[in-house]
Amino acid sequence: MKNILIINSGSSSLKFQLIQMPSEEVLASGMVERIGLEGAKLHYKTENDSISEELSVKDHAIALKAITDLLMHPKKGVIKNAEEIASIGHRVVHGGDSFSKTIMIDEKVKAKIKEYFSLAPLHNPPNLKGIEVAEELFPKAKQVAVFDTAFHRSIPGKAAQYAIPTKFFEKHHIQLYGFHGTSHKYVTEKAIEYLQKENSKIISIHLGNGCSITAVKDGKSVDHSLGFGPVNGLIMGTRSGDIDQSVIFFLIEQLGYSAQEVSDILHNQSGMYGLTGYSDLRDIEKQAAKGNKQCQLALEMNAYRIKKYIGAYTAAMNGVDALVFTAGIGENSDVIRSLVCKDMEFFGIKINEEKNKQRLKELRAINTENSKVQVLVIPTNEELEIAQQTYKLEVKTEKV
Repeated sequence: MKNILIINSGSSSLKFQLIQMPSEEVLASGMVERIGLEGAKLHYKTENDSISEELSVKDHAIALKAITDLLMHPKKGVIKNAEEIASIGHRVVHGGDSFSKTIMIDEKVKAKIKEYFSLAPLHNPPNLKGIEVAEELFPKAKQVAVFDTAFHRSIPGKAAQYAIPTKFFEKHHIQLYGFHGTSHKYVTEKAIEYLQKENSKIISIHLGNGCSITAVKDGKSVDHSLGFGPVNGLIMGTRSGDIDQSVIFFLIEQLGYSAQEVSDILHNQSGMYGLTGYSDLRDIEKQAAKGNKQCQLALEMNAYRIKKYIGAYTAAMNGVDALVFTAGIGENSDVIRSLVCKDMEFFGIKINEEKNKQRLKELRAINTENSKVQVLVIPTNEELEIAQQTYKLEVKTEKV
């Protein structure tokens, strides 16, 4: 048995699980949410303890230190010392064209992760920080990187390449890479098991602070909303999603913004935050329920963008067997799910609003009995997927 600590650093959160492999027993789990924002919270759960408390967390390093202190706490912890951790599996968002599989982390790997900071400025920096802090806190543990981009390497050239001069693809490898691959892989495999249909057409909708949608045919990613960097596609917490490129040129050439300032606007000041002043969808839904027109519009815009991608991917795959809603918003927001599935009868998509409003932490179908398309809510478990890949790599390394 090996204890594997999984660290999943998102743009404003840090999820963790301590999993004993290969039994897949979760010894401890939790997250720090709203990192860098007011009202940050630490959630920590073991078989005997459950903690939820507010704390001041300005960055991911502080968040990981708080988690580590609890794991080794004399009364609330589940391990006595750092040596009890065999490996640490890290979610890394962007692996560019350098990484197509899970890999042991060394200085060269860290240098490449840093090289891709400009492609994933909200994620790769905290990913690398998590690795560096983990190396300090657990010096004897093996550090493993699992890349979000790996699942999308199956996307064909007709969907992955951009219609710009070919030299940029051939020399600089500018293409669609895709993200949230660990999550999309996990939930679509669960959906295939549920459907009992290997030759399936699934649209996986990952909705969190970062959002993406993936067309998955026969278990393989064939198209995806995020691309070269994680800022296009769906409307996100602080990221714009799709935007006319002319707007960028206008901001620079006519309004005098620098390229870096425009990047900051699109990554950190746009999306739901730019529309409403709130980046957390729970706050936006509360304000919308109180009659806030701008928040209501933002929710409608969010759902409308998702609808457009569902239509596009249904066409690309010549059909769809199931929609899968996952991640924080996808699993918990009945409001977004309802708005997305409204007026979609032409596609055979109909949901049961009573089932949609249920709060269950398990795979469930929320479609009506006469819906041609299954509408599933599947809790993602990126941490378990990372643990499985980390353990397989460790076992493989030990045999060599």
